[in-house]
Amino acid sequence: MKVDQENTSELKSQGRSRPKMLIVEDDFPSCEVLKEYLSEYGDCTTAANGADGVEAFKNALDEGLPYDLVCLDIMMPEMDGHEALRTIRQIEQDRGILDSSGVRIIMTTAKDRSRDMIEAFDEGCASYLVKPVDQEKLVTEMQKLDLI
Repeated sequence: MKVDQENTSELKSQGRSRPKMLIVEDDFPSCEVLKEYLSEYGDCTTAANGADGVEAFKNALDEGLPYDLVCLDIMMPEMDGHEALRTIRQIEQDRGILDSSGVRIIMTTAKDRSRDMIEAFDEGCASYLVKPVDQEKLVTEMQKLDLI
């Protein structure tokens, strides 16, 4: 499993710990852009495909340090974003994690078809952003999800 973690300090404002975020993205430039946008607001970990992302998600739960946010691409090798999303929600269900206390998932994808968007929301994503992801829109979504 290839996972990259960047640790940072506490939030200066509000005196609370920073959100823990997982970026699951197989396109390196897109991953770096998201990491740049998000690292200002929390601690970022990256995974290069859905299978590694699910593994990182499970490991974080096992360690008692679950993610607050997962940014999940749809088109990836080994396991696509839809399958990863369904798997993450199944893991939460198996562990008794209620919908309202589960990880917030933002789909970040080049797919701008309503069918994909509807499927992602039906599977339990909290938001859907089309690439290229705009930093202002991402921050707005994180605020709506009460992450920052």
